[in-house]
Amino acid sequence: MKTLAIIGGGPAGLMAAETASAAGVRVDLYDSMPSVGRKFLLAGKGGLNLTHSEPLERMLGRYGARRPQIEPLLKAFPPDKLLAWARGLGVETFVGSSGRVFPKDMKAAPLLRAWLRRLRQSGVSFHVRHRWQGWSDDGTLRFETPTGEQFVRADAVILALGGASWPQLGSDAAWVRWIMGRGVKIAPLRPANCGFDVAWTPVMRQKFAGHPVKSVAMKLPTPSGGERWKQGEFVVTETGVEGGVVYAFSSALRDAIEKKGTVTVYLDLTPDRDRARLEQDLARPREKRTMATHLERRVGISGVKAGLLRELVSKEDFADPVKLAAAIKSLPVTLTAARPVAEAISTAGGVMFESLDARLMLSRIPGVFCAGEMLDWEAPTGGYLLTACFASGRVAGAGAAAWLKPKRT
Repeated sequence: MKTLAIIGGGPAGLMAAETASAAGVRVDLYDSMPSVGRKFLLAGKGGLNLTHSEPLERMLGRYGARRPQIEPLLKAFPPDKLLAWARGLGVETFVGSSGRVFPKDMKAAPLLRAWLRRLRQSGVSFHVRHRWQGWSDDGTLRFETPTGEQFVRADAVILALGGASWPQLGSDAAWVRWIMGRGVKIAPLRPANCGFDVAWTPVMRQKFAGHPVKSVAMKLPTPSGGERWKQGEFVVTETGVEGGVVYAFSSALRDAIEKKGTVTVYLDLTPDRDRARLEQDLARPREKRTMATHLERRVGISGVKAGLLRELVSKEDFADPVKLAAAIKSLPVTLTAARPVAEAISTAGGVMFESLDARLMLSRIPGVFCAGEMLDWEAPTGGYLLTACFASGRVAGAGAAAWLKPKRT
């Protein structure tokens, strides 16, 4: 029987293992961590967002410039097939108010346990604490293990090693040097769905770090002279901002900073109240009330929102109802840098699709396939990341199985 080595035990690697095993291939899966699926479990800590319920055509638009490469993957294994697959593991799902799809119990662990049980029953062998170290001179795979270096020969290989985010869970991008050394083109790894630095004053950091800013809208001017708006929430951190609406704009913000050095976004702190009404309410006499009390009573702004105004609005403008109302509706916040890729939810960049064929096999290394986040694509949060990881694993697993079939003469 032909043998397939899969390196990386995240969603893409596990899906590739299931697909290839079902096609009659002997599968050995290797992972550097003591157990597989660690980042998958972390992703489900606040509720496992498996996929999204929006129409496929709209979903494909979430993959930006890499839509042409992601589209055939998702059409081969679209969200409805993903949900049917989950049901096959005994995991029922529901659609949340935002259109995101979750398991009914919101947890990742039950799905992962059922999946691993089925994989083992199908004959997949797992080898943990095996850190891949590239290839030896004769083409065998090199692994660093607790018992010393080990060499493995396989008829085909699927690499599903993740990107560079959350390296403590195994995705440390050490694979880049091994693959680049074989002449494969790799786009630089950059943070995606990440936070950004803001030059907060010490007062802002000390008083409001960790505070969520809810019911806001963020505006990002576009190069064409237009603007993009997104309503939601974010969190003030010691170094800047992260979460929600920040992640929704992260790729555009990151690219703008790389090009210009900084980027300014604009916050509407009261998206449900128009500017004219704000001006009227703020112009009412304060009498003996403090400005903080006046803001809270008249326009519902207190806590971290009031802190943002104090941080970013001059004293003169703060005392002027017209200028203060303008600031509340369009508060400029300058972002100076993306947070390091190790802190990001996901990674942009990776193995370029131009180095792969339709089966996700490397043209420079026949018999070696790639899947998951180590490929050069990115997407916002909302189930889009996992959907594409599952789909790419499915395609790579099927591609490897087909490549291993005996050639007819």
